[in-house]
Amino acid sequence: MNAIIQALFDRKSVRSFMEKDICEADRNLILDAAIQAPTAGNQMLYTIIDVRDQAIKDELADSCDDQPFIATAPFVLVFLADCRRWLDCYESTGAEPRKPGVGDFILATQDAMIAAQNAVTAADSLGIGSCYIGDILENHDRVFSLLKLDPYVVPVTLLVFGYPSEQQRLRSKPKRFDRRFIVCKDTYKRLSEPALRAMFKARHPEPSFDFNTYIQAFCRRKYNSDFSIEMTESVQKYIDEFMGD
Repeated sequence: MNAIIQALFDRKSVRSFMEKDICEADRNLILDAAIQAPTAGNQMLYTIIDVRDQAIKDELADSCDDQPFIATAPFVLVFLADCRRWLDCYESTGAEPRKPGVGDFILATQDAMIAAQNAVTAADSLGIGSCYIGDILENHDRVFSLLKLDPYVVPVTLLVFGYPSEQQRLRSKPKRFDRRFIVCKDTYKRLSEPALRAMFKARHPEPSFDFNTYIQAFCRRKYNSDFSIEMTESVQKYIDEFMGD
């Protein structure tokens, strides 16, 4: 296993950081690495907000389901799916573009997330930890106003960076599902109930693990939670703006 692949296997989310700043050279290197990511038609349908204002960090920590470590992270980036830039180019030349639609939204989201993963991998190579914050999708009105967004711009992920605390460095990475449950050959194959149970048992081999208890609790805590429902409603507002509804 080469060094790059080993790093991908070892990388884990970091939510507690040392009180140590990230130098400008490394910040710029992470940003430049993000910009080198694959992109649809070389359009780079994303914008990155480098959040330096502590007041904005504090607001993001609160709006993203009250996660204080966002406010204390030394480096905070918001990745936006952005169709505004190209639309402005089209309109400036009289090209008469159509309104962006859901396909454009998905392409821009892909571009933004690929760039974000480049940033994560680059940071890891520098000894800098990171954590994705999907909760940036919550609270549409609040985030839209805070970041001064445009109707064709959607915050698809937030990344926080910093040097991991000792506890975070020593923390074990959560085990992933086994390849045989994730990879299909040629066509999609829905997993049977026995396969689903085997998938979780492989990840949780401890004798005390109970599939029914775990899944029911996870459904209550995550899938049916207030924040998950609010996130869906918030994303629908962004999509409606993209579609001009």
